[in-house]
Amino acid sequence: MLEIKNLHARVAETGTEIIRGLDLTVKAGEVAAIMGPNGSGKSTLSYVLAGRPDYEVTDGDILYDGQSILEMDPAERAAAGVFLAFQYPMEIPGVATMEFLKVAINSQRRARGDAELKIPDLLKKVKEAAGTLEMDMAMLKRPLNVGFSGGEKKRAEILQMMLLEPKLCVLDETDSGLDIDALKIVADGVNALRSPERAMVVITHYQRLLDYIVPDTVHVLSRGRVVKSGDKGLALELEKNGYAGVVGEAA
Repeated sequence: MLEIKNLHARVAETGTEIIRGLDLTVKAGEVAAIMGPNGSGKSTLSYVLAGRPDYEVTDGDILYDGQSILEMDPAERAAAGVFLAFQYPMEIPGVATMEFLKVAINSQRRARGDAELKIPDLLKKVKEAAGTLEMDMAMLKRPLNVGFSGGEKKRAEILQMMLLEPKLCVLDETDSGLDIDALKIVADGVNALRSPERAMVVITHYQRLLDYIVPDTVHVLSRGRVVKSGDKGLALELEKNGYAGVVGEAA
């Protein structure tokens, strides 16, 4: 599903290299956790996967379903099934959440050659997904993320993911700012999307998220590359002993 080969990437404005020879493979049906200390390149990796223009790939390749996506812009990647849930979702004043969902869903359906959803079908689909996340439908009348609590923003992100049904889900520190109840609800929404046809990359600092979204593989980043990989037991080891030992071994 996802194969990253010797990836090098830098901040476009400053030329600062963040990703330095990163290799990673995530198979269809797999949930891969990405962990690592601050500044290791975790969020940068998510931005590069999504095609954020303020980051430049200087070497290597990203293959999605066997095809390079480096020449695809963010909209093309999204239409192809790549989804990024942001650590800090953007506020969009003046755009009702429901209207945003309608435009996003039907834009992707058009790009994929599918018919647009009619309003009754769209409302039914949104209501079912919102119910799973314990979201009040009245919330969807509000401008996207404006005045939302941390938990509401993350619910809105997972709602988008559930409705767009991407093949590759990248979640950048989805647990950030969530209390334990909101964390469980969001994790349940993510787990409901686990599928043999879908891959997930879950970026997190902490084991607590992985208690609810149990990964198949865990990869530790340091200085822009993967320095150790393992199963879910690796996350428990990191929780107990910290990153120092793993990063020290790699150095």
